[in-house]
Amino acid sequence: MTSIGIIANPASGKDIRRLVSYATTIDNNEKVNICKRIVLAAQGMGVDEVVFMPDTFMIGMAVLDSLESDGVLKIKLSLLDFEIEATMDDTVRAARMMEERGVGSLVVLGGDGTSRAAAKSITTTPLMSISTGTNNVYPAMMEGTVAGMAAAAAALMGESARDCCIRDKKISVYVNGELRDIALIDAVVSDDFYAGAKAIWDPERIRRIAVTRCHPASIGFSAVAGAYEIVRDWEDAGLAVTLGSEGRGVLAPIAAGVLTPVHIAEARKLALGEEYGFTAEERCMIALDGEREVRVQPGDTVTMVINRDGPWRIVPRDILSRAMELGMYNVT
Repeated sequence: MTSIGIIANPASGKDIRRLVSYATTIDNNEKVNICKRIVLAAQGMGVDEVVFMPDTFMIGMAVLDSLESDGVLKIKLSLLDFEIEATMDDTVRAARMMEERGVGSLVVLGGDGTSRAAAKSITTTPLMSISTGTNNVYPAMMEGTVAGMAAAAAALMGESARDCCIRDKKISVYVNGELRDIALIDAVVSDDFYAGAKAIWDPERIRRIAVTRCHPASIGFSAVAGAYEIVRDWEDAGLAVTLGSEGRGVLAPIAAGVLTPVHIAEARKLALGEEYGFTAEERCMIALDGEREVRVQPGDTVTMVINRDGPWRIVPRDILSRAMELGMYNVT
């Protein structure tokens, strides 16, 4: 039986950056609508089951009730059975359970942080991230129908779907030699020590940025590095920059509608597997993919390493082209 998993984060797109920028808002009702289109497209492609993560807004149940009421649901739609905590751990747990269950692909609706949480648990399941968060570099803006078709094609292809995926890079963050967490896009060191709002947004407090990829067309702190030098997702390299009051000035879109001048005092291209680090002179916080996660004390040694051992990310156009070549759209 062929299945896909859907993790729709009801909390995505609701952080403090909504108050300090002009970001697009995708509410939970629209997430339900996107998920309905994903389910119907996957059903049309021949998937047998769609598995949802349970959540506080009950997105999966809303999709089930609506599609059953309309009389258009022909496949099995189920929810994972666990007690939700309304934290990132729900996504981490759901992604792990879906991979153990053998879903053929995983669709994530959220921002960079939601994708990072899912990436903590999956090792082989193809991943597709749809942007419904605030600053989104990793997820893509995508129509739900197309997303459902691509996810279904990946599930139906099995292991050969990897030919239409990119094995993404990730940053592993170590403190005093202990692995503390990962990031898919950027690790940002700020002199904020207390989390307060989870999202990081104040450029005046940023000291260092390490990225797996960067481009000025992105929104967020990876765009600071991207305004200095471009690193593509397929390049076997990363970039680390140190900010200061002097150095090369760049104008970066750190939030929606907000272009901010920043000075880069030092920049360093990082090869895969190369260690980049520092010893903290004062307390600081490391934000991973936009969210404060790792506290660092004075004297702690921080080491970051970029490797290509992140999730297998589906490239929608590639996999849908391959599906055409395989005759998946043929009607008998």
